[in-house]
Amino acid sequence: MSQLSFFSAEAMPPAITDLSGLLAAPGQVVASGGRARISIMVDALWRAEGIAELIAQAGLEVEITHSDEGSLLVRTGSVLELGPLAEQWTRGAVKAVPAGWVPSGRQLRMWALASGRGEVAGQRIVLGLDPHAPDTHAPLAQALMRAGIAPTLIGTRGSGPGLRISGRRRLGRLIESIGEAPRNVDESRIRPEPRGRVGGIDLRGWVPGMSP
Repeated sequence: MSQLSFFSAEAMPPAITDLSGLLAAPGQVVASGGRARISIMVDALWRAEGIAELIAQAGLEVEITHSDEGSLLVRTGSVLELGPLAEQWTRGAVKAVPAGWVPSGRQLRMWALASGRGEVAGQRIVLGLDPHAPDTHAPLAQALMRAGIAPTLIGTRGSGPGLRISGRRRLGRLIESIGEAPRNVDESRIRPEPRGRVGGIDLRGWVPGMSP
């Protein structure tokens, strides 16, 4: 068994601030009267269950349901505990990245569960961004750089903006930070990867399950 990095999601205690990873992704926050609710729509049950598990570990109630359009929806209750996080991630009614934010391993894991996708048979990973919050895209790229993972901002003119991570060192740092993929990744979406590695990097089950 490999030694866990100090920055790995698996080595850090749960915290309410872990939900920042959902707001880096296309997650939404609604605040009222000091309370707040965070929600996100996802495209697969394994994503929803993985996110719900992390939210529950942070000590918050969570439910998996469906949106009016039929998409899988993960959401918290409207609680006081999320009020400070909502305040940090909004300016007025608009989502905004907190100044100087550096994503932790658990926040990166939440982000990857919510909107991570693989490209070119695992040679690149893209962390999806909120297409409805374009002003967060450049600050999130800078935040990822502060975490030691320099990305390329892509898709800013389309419906699928994201931060692309490529290169052995950067991919290795990302995988080290987010930890093992959930055990219930949809097997029907897995593409075989030789020994679970690309370019000598142990993908730890992530990229195949992210593949379209």
